[in-house]
Amino acid sequence: MEKQLTINGHSKPWKEGMTVQDALHLMNYTFKMLVVKVNGELVVRKDYATTVIPEGADVMVIHLISGG
Repeated sequence: MEKQLTINGHSKPWKEGMTVQDALHLMNYTFKMLVVKVNGELVVRKDYATTVIPEGADVMVIHLISGG
């Protein structure tokens, strides 16, 4: 059985060493203003490429929108 993680409620394939940056790429999230949490823990932008996501993790990606 394929290993999984959840990104914004969607089950996606997980692989060993997968980072937050990999998950964003998998979901085609390119918007610059994002808030990312892995299992409820905030991940800052500078750590996206180095933060490894554990198997079965729940990843929440929130798009920040500003306006006037």
